[in-house]
Amino acid sequence: MPLFRKLSLTAWIFIALVIGIAAGVLFPDFSKNLAPVSNIFLRLIKSIVGPLLFGTLVCGIASAGELKTMGRIALKAVTYFEIATTLALVIGLAMVNIFQPGVGLTLTGENGAAVPTLAKPVSLGGVLEHAVPSNIFESLTQNDVLQMVVFFFLFGAACSAIGAKAQPVIDFAGSVAEVMFRYTKYVMFLAPFGVGAAIAVTIGSKGPGVLFSLGKLVGTLYLAEVLFVVLVLGAALTISRVPLGPFVRAARQPFLLAFSTASSEAALPLALENMERLGIPKHIVGFVLPTGYSFNLDGSTLYLSLASVFVAQAAGVHMPLGTQITMMLTLMLTSKGVAAVPRAGLVILAGTLGTFHLPLEGIALILGVDALMDMCRTAVNLLGNCVATAVIARWEGVSFAHAAEHEVEVSIESAEPSTMTS
Repeated sequence: MPLFRKLSLTAWIFIALVIGIAAGVLFPDFSKNLAPVSNIFLRLIKSIVGPLLFGTLVCGIASAGELKTMGRIALKAVTYFEIATTLALVIGLAMVNIFQPGVGLTLTGENGAAVPTLAKPVSLGGVLEHAVPSNIFESLTQNDVLQMVVFFFLFGAACSAIGAKAQPVIDFAGSVAEVMFRYTKYVMFLAPFGVGAAIAVTIGSKGPGVLFSLGKLVGTLYLAEVLFVVLVLGAALTISRVPLGPFVRAARQPFLLAFSTASSEAALPLALENMERLGIPKHIVGFVLPTGYSFNLDGSTLYLSLASVFVAQAAGVHMPLGTQITMMLTLMLTSKGVAAVPRAGLVILAGTLGTFHLPLEGIALILGVDALMDMCRTAVNLLGNCVATAVIARWEGVSFAHAAEHEVEVSIESAEPSTMTS
């Protein structure tokens, strides 16, 4: 028993993942009934996002000093986001052209079968307009991360400009952040149950074949995502001199949570907490990490470029390099509208296929293994935003000299949170 109590939360999540897969394969009917367990856990996670963003963003930005500091951070973040997502698109296109996973497949089924509702055409103006909330309470209700970031950023900037009169509000925001970090810790003790149930429901509903069918497509995506993590994210950490060991310890729990639930939103509270414990200031963590959920979805952008060409290959449609580059430039915009929720990438993919006159039946072909691919791309989205936060912190001159002294791993018996670094 002492051994079980000393296991880290990461270890318990991994154990639950294996048990969930076994349950889905061996007891599919029973596993289908576990959906309420995973839904309850995800609902608890969603209840954290709004209050936590309020606390971390308002307190962090109001304490950051001059507003030009936040403007500088925003410019650096946007620059990094564009470079990272462009490289993700390039790797996706390169891998799908090298391995050609769609060649030899035949699209079948009637037009529109099992295809999600098409997304409305995405424009830069539409993205910018959507980013500004008309009602912050509506944004909180819908868990619209981008709108909350915009509102809390301006709210924190206003507190900073007012000065001493706003100090009670800033203190309140700081207290809310601390309370929500403790709340997150309590909710995370339920993570193994939520994770195990989520994967069991997926496999129990779709059958074990979801792990094997269309293996070449899944294998190509996973290989491409691994290459992106190693070549791009690894290079970013190395060039920025972010200590790899402490960063991995900080990111592995949120990464596993995002992978198993296929929802970046589920991992956001823990990622915010762990990045702050790593030694990154509140105002950088509170701005860069949530903003990346709309503008730095590396895993999803890579998937979109790969999946679009895969459909063309399966349909026997030749796409010249020039057309693929045009599609990549289009996806640089449309991928910014991918919400941090499961399956949103399919909606954007449907819109992309329609734009380039590719058969929508390709989505029906992908649907069988999309759950498995969604887990991978969502985890890479989360990891990419953690890397962006650390890189921009180093760009701002933050030192990680003492990062190795901060243990961000949580054991199952731990009840006291570590001291935050602000």
